[in-house]
Amino acid sequence: MNSNSMNSNSMNSNSTTSNSTNSISTSIPIASAHALGDLAKAAIQLMRWDKPVGFWLLLWPTLWGLWCGANGQPSLQHILIFALGAFIMRSAGCVVNDIADRNFDKDVKRTAQRPLAQGRISVGKAVGLLAGLLLCALGLLVLLPVTLVPIALAAVMLAMVYPLMKRVTHFPQVVLGLAFSTGILMAYVAERGRLDAVAWGLFIANALFTLCYDTLYAMADKEDDLKIGVKSTAIAFGRWGWHLCVGFFGISLMCLLIVGAYLSLGLAYWIGWCTATLMGGWILWSCADKHPERCFFAFKKMHWVAFVVFLGFLDAF
Repeated sequence: MNSNSMNSNSMNSNSTTSNSTNSISTSIPIASAHALGDLAKAAIQLMRWDKPVGFWLLLWPTLWGLWCGANGQPSLQHILIFALGAFIMRSAGCVVNDIADRNFDKDVKRTAQRPLAQGRISVGKAVGLLAGLLLCALGLLVLLPVTLVPIALAAVMLAMVYPLMKRVTHFPQVVLGLAFSTGILMAYVAERGRLDAVAWGLFIANALFTLCYDTLYAMADKEDDLKIGVKSTAIAFGRWGWHLCVGFFGISLMCLLIVGAYLSLGLAYWIGWCTATLMGGWILWSCADKHPERCFFAFKKMHWVAFVVFLGFLDAF
């Protein structure tokens, strides 16, 4: 073999080695980018940003409290703070729930695809994400009057213990109702400076409304919950579950009616109240047969009822 051939082979070998090295070096950041993208997707799903129903169910009642506390003229700062706060705390609540339920979720058809249940995000990263969300919430809290701190602490405590309640009581939905209603009290005090009968009326109305729709949610999961030993109002109420949901919704509407009459609200509110009554009645009627899929559909539509009530408050003062 002559020297020219040897040099050519050597050059080809060096070229191949160089190309291989370049391929490896470029594949590393690509793989890292894919891993980061998968982690971001898992985090978004963990916080339920892709499923905003829970956010709306928390936001609209909070705005009820804000509008009533400000007699229809809340500050823009408070609107932004409480809207962002609802978004952050709902995200944090979802993370807490999935950390607590990660071993149960894999055995439930509807929740088996959640990131922690599938191992697409570690518990450590989920805890870190929760800490970041709570720090963001704290950042918003410092912008509000110090008198809100006790209510805020109660809200966080309720959000933290809610996932554990389904292990010790058949009424975790009651705890969720309280948790989802503390925003009303905070918003009301932020504008008015104190709690009064109106604030508590809105609080009770939303706690019962939450008990209604979350019992529907539990009815959708009832069979799976019975298999894995998780408790809920759907199990406790048995065949009376749907009837009690109708009752809770009716009492909630009565509370809102009393608040509207007490405040002498205008026509816009009563149009909103009547529309919410009809809409909620139709949603509940659609799942009267207690079929799991229709109960879940009803749950997903209930935020429109709260939204219509809010629209009534917008132009009622």
